[in-house]
Amino acid sequence: MSELKGKIDFTLFVSVTNANPNGDPLNGNRPRINLDGYGEISDVCIKRKIRNRFQDLGEKVFVQPDDRADDGYRSLKERADGCKELAAEMKNRKKADRDLCAKIACKEWIDVRSFGQVFAFKGEEVSLSVRGPVSIHQSVSLSPVDIISMQITKSVNSEAGKESKASDTMGTKHRIGFAVYKVMGSVNVQLAEKTGFSQEDAELLKEALRTLFENDASSARPEGSIEVCRMYWWQHNEKTPAASSGKIQRAFKIAEKTGRPKKFEDYDISWHLDGCVDPEVI
Repeated sequence: MSELKGKIDFTLFVSVTNANPNGDPLNGNRPRINLDGYGEISDVCIKRKIRNRFQDLGEKVFVQPDDRADDGYRSLKERADGCKELAAEMKNRKKADRDLCAKIACKEWIDVRSFGQVFAFKGEEVSLSVRGPVSIHQSVSLSPVDIISMQITKSVNSEAGKESKASDTMGTKHRIGFAVYKVMGSVNVQLAEKTGFSQEDAELLKEALRTLFENDASSARPEGSIEVCRMYWWQHNEKTPAASSGKIQRAFKIAEKTGRPKKFEDYDISWHLDGCVDPEVI
């Protein structure tokens, strides 16, 4: 495993067509929007999809949802205890070497050395936190979004004994007609040195981002309804380049070609910043 060459910045433009990219559970699972009417996808949602792609690429992941668990463990504590080296060190309780525990966890799971993780379980005297080098921003749509709602009904019996098959339950499905979201993030070299995040891990992250919504279909996100249309990847040669992440992201020029964009090509997106390395555009 080779050390990270330098800081990394990345930007993705993701199109959403008749899908719900990230429902808000406190608002009837409607697509998230901010006060100005722009659509949002939480950083937690994006990290979940990156973790799923890491799993699909054959990597060991610590934070796994129940429906995608591939190691037989049913909780984070069971998964942590299943790592014999980590469990043996944490058994030392208050005498446990927290730095060694963090090093073991980072070596074992790619998402821990990428995003960091808090290890604090009920009944355990040892707790530790790992700060990861990969940071993800809240994703925001390029234009205000319209939320389309559809009333749905269930026309089958959930329980035996009911005589009628009439629609006994009603619900609502929500979706975005069309929107393009901008996803931003970076990889910090100083933190990567602490967690062991390598250049090979960075290549895996790039592939996970490029294929972010593959193997992610659901009723709210039908196959092909969400896709990464364009990706910018800056691999700097310095740990702290002259061009900050803020300057890089502000250097985008985005304009609507039509009054109401209906496809990704309806946006004119360009980028230029003097004194900054050119990005790889995928």
